[in-house]
Amino acid sequence: MAATTVREIMTRDVISLQVDVTLEEAARTMRERDIGDVVVAEDDRLVGLVTDRDIVIRAVAEGMDPTTATLASVTSRDLVAVQPDDTAQSAALLMREQAVRRVLVVDEQGLCGILSIGDLATEIDPDSVLGGISGAPPNS
Repeated sequence: MAATTVREIMTRDVISLQVDVTLEEAARTMRERDIGDVVVAEDDRLVGLVTDRDIVIRAVAEGMDPTTATLASVTSRDLVAVQPDDTAQSAALLMREQAVRRVLVVDEQGLCGILSIGDLATEIDPDSVLGGISGAPPNS
């Protein structure tokens, strides 16, 4: 049996927002798209990633005003990336080594997807607690 590749399980519909977008607008986008992260860009250049947790912990909990604070103020800029033809197993090992919950997927043309720990759990061990949670429909 062939190893599962990142391409087979990655999320292809990646949402990218500019660094000057407010946290409120980013949070609204996440809610509307039912996603937990957005890629942050400055013009055409990827500069980082922001999660819903980043908005809460780095901004709201610190007293920032989400209507005026921008993604630039909470962006994680240390990007970890894999290639679409990498194995799911190698991606999981890299995520563990780098202590990250998601990685960008890039090919010769640039960003083509994102892979989360939930994607991996659902694919590698769907019967695990994390696999079950990640594979369950969202609760509103």
